[in-house]
Amino acid sequence: MENKRISFSGLKKWKDCPYKYKINYVDKISLFNGNEYTAFGTALHAACEVCVPQNEDNLCEIFEKSFEQEIEKLKNLKVNINLSLLEEMREQAKNICKYILPELHNNFKEFEIISVEEELMEEISQFESFGTSFKGFIDLVLKTSDGKYHIIDWKTCSWGWDSRRKSDPITNSQLIYYKTFFAKKHNIDPKNIETYFALLKRTAKSNNVEFFRVTSGVRKTENSLKVLRNAVINIENKNYIKNKLSCKYCEFYKTEYCN
Repeated sequence: MENKRISFSGLKKWKDCPYKYKINYVDKISLFNGNEYTAFGTALHAACEVCVPQNEDNLCEIFEKSFEQEIEKLKNLKVNINLSLLEEMREQAKNICKYILPELHNNFKEFEIISVEEELMEEISQFESFGTSFKGFIDLVLKTSDGKYHIIDWKTCSWGWDSRRKSDPITNSQLIYYKTFFAKKHNIDPKNIETYFALLKRTAKSNNVEFFRVTSGVRKTENSLKVLRNAVINIENKNYIKNKLSCKYCEFYKTEYCN
């Protein structure tokens, strides 16, 4: 029996262009092998995953090791590497790594780490989902002394996010889905769960690590679930319509896969 699943990244891709979703997730074709920026993000995530649970301030060391491994993978895939950019990124990572633990404690004071990279694979039961499960990985879950759970997703970026990005419904829906299905998985009242993006800023002059809370009341949750429902139904019915407004920056634009 087919194991149907949808992740936030898949949903976001479907929202951008259903036909691109088909190429990636149904035909299983990808032309993007990563770049310096994805390597940077992966390495910082690895540093957080290892060091935060242990409360050890050796994030830079873990970052460097992971960054080298990611760059080596790109070289093996024949991806062109900008060496001067790599050096800039190494310096930028130092400014981020030294603030991650202090800002975590500054924002949440005393806390217990519940999980790191927790996998979600929960069947969608809020509507007819044809047996589809929501798949995701939560970067970090904390619990504070007031009994609240705090879901945190690390995001690497350049200087930060403006107010438009911070309030973007699709961006925020990632945390809404994580909250919804984490609550379902552990049978926790969603009112006892708060969600945050943690911005890890490469080029910011100050405030290189910023936590900001994303609220998700009944209306926001319902709207996010409507988007998920629309995607699941159309994927089930194989409705993969091209969104030609998204062609310009698509990896498949004017290729044999989409012409």
